[in-house]
Amino acid sequence: MAAAADASPQAAYIQHHLVHNNNIGKKQDLIANFDVINYDSIFWALVTGFIAILFMWLAARRATAGVPGRLQAFVEMLVDMVDQQARSIVPSEETRKFVAPLAMTVFLWIVLMNALDLIPVDLAHVIFHAIGLGDVGGPLHYHRILPTADLNVPMGMSMGVLLLMLYYGIKIKHPGGFVKELFTAPFHAHGFAAVLLAPANFLLNLVEYAAKSVSLGMRLFGNMFAGELVFMLIALLGGAWTGFNAMSIGLGVGHILAGSVWAIFHILIVLLQAFIFMMLTLVYIGQAHEGH
Repeated sequence: MAAAADASPQAAYIQHHLVHNNNIGKKQDLIANFDVINYDSIFWALVTGFIAILFMWLAARRATAGVPGRLQAFVEMLVDMVDQQARSIVPSEETRKFVAPLAMTVFLWIVLMNALDLIPVDLAHVIFHAIGLGDVGGPLHYHRILPTADLNVPMGMSMGVLLLMLYYGIKIKHPGGFVKELFTAPFHAHGFAAVLLAPANFLLNLVEYAAKSVSLGMRLFGNMFAGELVFMLIALLGGAWTGFNAMSIGLGVGHILAGSVWAIFHILIVLLQAFIFMMLTLVYIGQAHEGH
């Protein structure tokens, strides 16, 4: 962090906002570090997860057989959408009883986590400073409220999907059939040729599982991290509005316009990334039921 002191105010501003509140102080965690606990990411992920569960619980509690209210109608639309996608992708009805609710939970959870990016960049820092916790050296001087811009969170979720892929692969094909497929697909052969191709098949299957997991987490992280960075750059325009000359006024107006346009566009990203993660979760679990 010594370089941050010599950087320009703009670079120092962005660098400050990219640092997590974690167990090793000032480390800038831009990659997945398994020995680091990012308290801010964990806190906001748990808060949004609780809100998602509470939302679905309230909808189920208030559900009636008569004319549905707005909340029930909205949730029923989500349930029908997820159920239709699950039916078209996952062939096992027994699996869908678990995977379809899981997919809906994942969708709502990621939507809520992504939506935190729509909160003004400096709002949390202003609040923390106002209550005396955000000063230099304070417990909340570093704080990021967007969990999906922390690679550890999307990769942790993708690892969960990987475990489900392996679980259903073993459950549907049985342990022997699952292991056999690892060494015999996708290059099917017989006799001595099958022995020669077994290492290549095994390596390709490992690469396939790794690629699915890494791409699933990286896609969500990359889009949300880029969106967060754009909001910070737009905030710098507002920070440049320090006077009443033509340039400062122009930058201030540009800040408002650019922030509004990007926020509206970012709503689509928030929803789209959640939908893609949900769909790929269903697709990967559905593929675990199929043979090569």
